[in-house]
Amino acid sequence: MAPVPVMTLGDVLSLETMWNPFNARAVWELAKKPASLGGRRFLGTITRVETHDPVLALTFDDGPHPEYTPRLLDILDKHQARATFFCLGKFAARHPEVIRRAADAGHALGNHTWDHPSLPLLSHSEQNAQIRMCADALKPYGCSLFRPPFGHQSLSSRLALLRNGYRAVGWTLDAGDWRHRSADPILEQVQPHIRPGMLLVFHDRIALSSQSPAQFNREPTLEAISRLLERLHGSYRFVTLPELFRSGHIVCKNWYRTAGASWTTQPRFSDE
Repeated sequence: MAPVPVMTLGDVLSLETMWNPFNARAVWELAKKPASLGGRRFLGTITRVETHDPVLALTFDDGPHPEYTPRLLDILDKHQARATFFCLGKFAARHPEVIRRAADAGHALGNHTWDHPSLPLLSHSEQNAQIRMCADALKPYGCSLFRPPFGHQSLSSRLALLRNGYRAVGWTLDAGDWRHRSADPILEQVQPHIRPGMLLVFHDRIALSSQSPAQFNREPTLEAISRLLERLHGSYRFVTLPELFRSGHIVCKNWYRTAGASWTTQPRFSDE
């Protein structure tokens, strides 16, 4: 039986020089190879950690919000829980005091772009600008973790992350708090499925909504987090992503999602 081709570190580094419209097929074929320690480490997206420790990672997207994020920090502090916030640069720049408070409390601060575009719809230079502008807004507190808005990624956007020194982070379980308008369905979507090493995604702010401006209300999320922490007290520890990564084996997967035709035509409300 012929050996299974693996992506080496040399393959990964060659992707950047190969990337142009005329050889995109060659790049894609290379990226689809089963990834070894080299390829999977650099182009895979982190989705969970294999661990026997009773640890979970709460992650929050789209903030900071001047009202909801401080109240969320109060809830986390009450339960001695740490979390990871994937922040939008434009909101971090407006509310540096919230960013500073989260960092001082021991939470991790990751990059979620400047203003929440679907990265595959942008040019490579625009992708780089989104990443770097957010990084600047988070200084000196930002870490080298990035979550793509909407979960949308392409090979081009992954290379932009690689160039800027970031690792891509997805999630194990989506709480669905971007669509649910009460705490009960959020808890029903999360609590029965929890296992050690999971990455749970919530939103301390909704930057864009295709449903209604009513979705900008984060009260259901705050209530759900408070109740979840109370119910799991003594059973799990809630840690930042860097802490979670040290508890076991990081699991990555190929994660390439793009906006479909219907997605691009949906009206969207902005929380400005």
